[in-house]
Order: sequence, then structure tokens, then C-alpha cells
Amino acid sequence: MPERNEVSWNSILLGLGMHGHADETFGLFERMEAAGMKPDHVTFTALLSACSHAGRVEEGLKYFKRMVQDYKIEPQLEQCTCMVDLLGRAGHLSHAYDIILTMPCGPDDRIWGSLLDHAKFMVMKDWQKL
Repeated sequence: MPERNEVSWNSILLGLGMHGHADETFGLFERMEAAGMKPDHVTFTALLSACSHAGRVEEGLKYFKRMVQDYKIEPQLEQCTCMVDLLGRAGHLSHAYDIILTMPCGPDDRIWGSLLDHAKFMVMKDWQKL
């Protein structure tokens, strides 16, 4: 593209992340920053979603922290839901629950459903061991 804007960057980031290309998503984000584009809520939703789909907990925690500390972006429901999903998939249910309790916006049925789905999966896994 001759000219790139937030929409074009975010669209490609979301597409890469949804299709399991986490490393490419992270690399493109670095290029976005190098090009002087400022990330927004959608950018971080794409990054956190890519982390969740790829099971990349450490990267997800890093990007969530950067969003808040470096870019001063207050997490919205979408970013918190991505973090709950990421942590829940990895079995970190307590940490996921803490995010729900401390998030600046009120939780909704999707975020509670994500936590409960992962808790159910953990119980089923433990049950099968018996």
C-alpha cells in the first residue's frame, strides 16, 4: 500500500493473529511502531488475541503491560477478555479471575463465560485422571 493508516495496520494484525501467525503479528507490530504509528485499543486486541490463540502467556502479559504503562491506554472489555482467555487457556485461572476483579470496566457475560469455560475444562481434565 502506498499509504498505511491505523485501519490498515490493525486489519493485517488482526488477520495474522486470528490465523495463528503470532510471530508475524509481533513482527508487524514492531514495524508499525518503527513507522511512527501509535497503537490503539484495536492494535492491542489484535496482539493479545494472537497471544491467546498461540498460547503465548509471557508475550501477552508483556503487551498488556506495555499497553497500560507505555501507551497509557486503559484496558477495555475486549483487552481484558483476551487476557482472561489467554490465562484461562494456560490454566492460570486465579490470575484470570484477578483481572476480572480489577478491570476498570464492569465484566459482562462473555468474560465470565470465558473464565467458566476454562475452569470447566480444567475440572474435566482432572476428572479424567481419576
